[in-house]
Amino acid sequence: MWNAEFWAPGEPAPARASARSYRQRVTFPEQPLPWRQAMESALYGPDGFFVSGAGPAAHFRTSVHASPVFSACLLRLLHSLDEALGHPPVLSVVDVGAGRGELLRSLLAAVGVSGEPARSGRSGLIPPRAGSPETLTTAAAVRPSPSGLGSRSAGPSPTAPVPLAARVRLTAVEKAPRPEDLPAEIAWLDEIPAGITGLLVATEWLDNVPLDLAVHTPEGWRYLLVDPTTGEESVGDLVDAADADWLDRWWPLTGSDETSRTGSGFRAARPAEGSSLTARSRSGRPEPPTGASAEIGRTRDEAWAEAVRKIERGLALAVDYGHLKGERPVDGTLTGYRGGRQVPPVPDGTCDVTAHVAVDAVASAGERVARCAYTLVLQREALRALGADGGRPPLSLASRDPAGYVRALAAASAVAELTDPAGLGGHWWLLQPLDVALAPFMAR
Repeated sequence: MWNAEFWAPGEPAPARASARSYRQRVTFPEQPLPWRQAMESALYGPDGFFVSGAGPAAHFRTSVHASPVFSACLLRLLHSLDEALGHPPVLSVVDVGAGRGELLRSLLAAVGVSGEPARSGRSGLIPPRAGSPETLTTAAAVRPSPSGLGSRSAGPSPTAPVPLAARVRLTAVEKAPRPEDLPAEIAWLDEIPAGITGLLVATEWLDNVPLDLAVHTPEGWRYLLVDPTTGEESVGDLVDAADADWLDRWWPLTGSDETSRTGSGFRAARPAEGSSLTARSRSGRPEPPTGASAEIGRTRDEAWAEAVRKIERGLALAVDYGHLKGERPVDGTLTGYRGGRQVPPVPDGTCDVTAHVAVDAVASAGERVARCAYTLVLQREALRALGADGGRPPLSLASRDPAGYVRALAAASAVAELTDPAGLGGHWWLLQPLDVALAPFMAR
């Protein structure tokens, strides 16, 4: 990932170099490129945005970075999955697009103490029905919810399973080199391993899978090309048959689409770190020729299908911003982030380039591989079903335990951010089970 310094491979790093000096040192193609090729190089090339630098957390804020409540909810889901799988001797957790391992670090700490009491007021999770904000509860204890997500089966297991901490295996999948400070208990790979029994989780991974963009012309859909140094777009060839089929099925034109771009904004793909950005803007992005545009999500479908194919038994979970057929944005959603700010999506390696996911298309691709129904639900609903409570703690707690009240209040604020429909709560959760039956929540 690019941060504040940029230099050509093999050159000594200067104390501080600008993006302009980087572009002067590195030769970019003279001809504009298809967006997919430009994104691939800018994000995942040898010195791409996600490969070098400080990591995603230095540039934008995800649910993982926002609060430990997110990982606490995933731990509850993991416990339910573990039980549904019959407590296998090895339970894998594979984080795809792991950044610098933030989620797995948090899960490692949580699993390591999962058998010990933890104050629910610290986590922001709903306490057991009979408890209070001061009730001590294990991380696995979950109040049953109407949806059934995260619920435990009635009655104890016939035999007590080996503790989860002794069976869980954590694996990060990322193109960047392994962080030096990553705990030894977390494996680090650059490809998704095969034969997974357990949970595969992809938090804001699919929105960074490179994809092509197209614009509709009188002759039909044509690829948009981009100058990697400026972000200026131009019109290329007609889309190929596979992409044309995808567009016909998943991004059909409406009457209003065929006229021209509206110039209206869309919700940001992700909040910038340290900001309250919630609105998408095309500010500063050169406008291509007028006409409806589309983001061809076929590469995302293929990436998700391949990830699902790696699971032998368990659950694949994708968490991302997205849209559904019939609600595709006319102007598209492509944008960039750098240093906590939303910026024009120039694919020169100096910023994140991201676009919302056609989640229904992705879900369909995974379902074909798994041959099992998926669940698609908004994050605010999923987290609440897993016990996240954004309600204020009772004032009576302030007199009995002032410090506990402050912690519970902070936790409630964190949950509010995770469930805000205009922000992180607007994420879609796509859950695809394979050869496992979970709670009723898992069925469409």
